[in-house]
Amino acid sequence: MQRHKRRIATALSAVTTSLLLSLSLASTPAHAASHNPIVFVHGLSSDSTSWDDWIADFEADGYSSSELYAISYDWTKSNVTTASTLSTYIQSVLASTGASKVDLVVHSMGALNSRYYLKNLGGTSYVDDFVSVAGVNHGTSIASLCGWLYTSCKEMQTGSSFLAALNSGDETPGSVSYAAYWSDCDEAINPDTSAELSGATNVDVGCISHTDMNNDHGVYEQVRDFIS
Repeated sequence: MQRHKRRIATALSAVTTSLLLSLSLASTPAHAASHNPIVFVHGLSSDSTSWDDWIADFEADGYSSSELYAISYDWTKSNVTTASTLSTYIQSVLASTGASKVDLVVHSMGALNSRYYLKNLGGTSYVDDFVSVAGVNHGTSIASLCGWLYTSCKEMQTGSSFLAALNSGDETPGSVSYAAYWSDCDEAINPDTSAELSGATNVDVGCISHTDMNNDHGVYEQVRDFIS
């Protein structure tokens, strides 16, 4: 009889342990995101595929595809219009991932619509790190070549009213961490230092072409380390 009771007690104990373990696993999320989602924003005359190399690099370094988002937008329109599109896009990323903030990695003109979003559309509440890669932050004389044709390009011209308003006051608002990576031989940004941002971590990456800046692996590694 005592042996029978011990067997019953042992069986009950095993069932109880298994039940508690099941309850513990059920209360633990199946997957806890280890990174902020990254939203990549392209520049003039480009699209989301310009980020394919870096997206592959981030995946190789441990990011999942569900943490990497590259937006495509109509680059001929005003950066104000694009900023609104970006705001909606970021809200959809937050909703689908459950994250509270994203990291923004932008190239060329993408810096202008993204910074407008941060400054004027409440974006600082939803962005943790902001990285400008060859961003046309203070304009470029080269934009005069297309300013007569596209609103977006006109806004990039040095001294434009858009840039004057965007750069008035604090260039790096909110509690966002800002970085600007620029090349000292950028053929699309004149002067090269126009890519810098007051209040940001500004990094001269050496002589890399404008179109290669967001494909270069050395620049990628610096960006990855900044947002990690």
